[in-house]
Formats: sequence, C-alpha cells, structure tokens
Amino acid sequence: QVQLVESGGGLVQPGGSLRLSCAASGFTFRYYAVAWFRQAPGKEREGVACITNNIGYTDYADFAKGRFTISGAVGGAPVTLDMNNLEPEDTAVYFCAIDRFQEGRCKLSRDPYDYWGQGTQVAVSS
Repeated sequence: QVQLVESGGGLVQPGGSLRLSCAASGFTFRYYAVAWFRQAPGKEREGVACITNNIGYTDYADFAKGRFTISGAVGGAPVTLDMNNLEPEDTAVYFCAIDRFQEGRCKLSRDPYDYWGQGTQVAVSS
C-alpha cells in the first residue's frame, strides 16, 4: 500500500537548478526517515540526502553539501530536494525512499530503507 512517486526531473544546463518532489502515501508510521538516492549508469546507488519526520534532522553526501537542500517530512509534509549549481556528474536517476523505523539520525546507506519509488531522471548537459 505504501507508494512513493518522484517528480521534477528533467534536462538542465550546468549551473542550473531543479526541485525534486517525493509524494508518499499509504502509510501512518510514527517515526520514519525519507532519503534521496541516485544511480548513474554503471554505478551503484548512492545516498544524496535524508531527513527525519520527528525533528527534521538532515544529512547530506559530500557532493551535495552546499548545493542541495532537503526539506519536509516533519509533520508528514512532502519531501523535496532542491538542487543548485548542477554539474554533469549529477546526471542520474534519483529515487526517494522511506525508512519506517528511523527514530534518530537518518542514514545515507541503502540498507535501512524499506520502500522505494520508481525514480525520476535528471540530466545535466555539458
């Protein structure tokens, strides 16, 4: 019943910006975390940013710090990822995911996350 749908991907020039959204439905978890992951062709899926619903704790991958901002989750708000100063290396399919048992800091590793969306394509042309 849990459903995650990503949106907001597209083609953007280097230096441009995009806002990704994660629409989540079908759950009433007390504590959870929402994370964005990405996967480029030939590479493993990697964590981008995460946020918790209880206090809004956030964490970012090194490549995302200072450029990307994750928002939402607290009070069940939709989660967004604002991406700025995009680079060709940011080209990937971006996924949102939920860790239903997260009560503290969220993780950027893949294993804790229980539910995943289908992904949205982000392409940064050079």
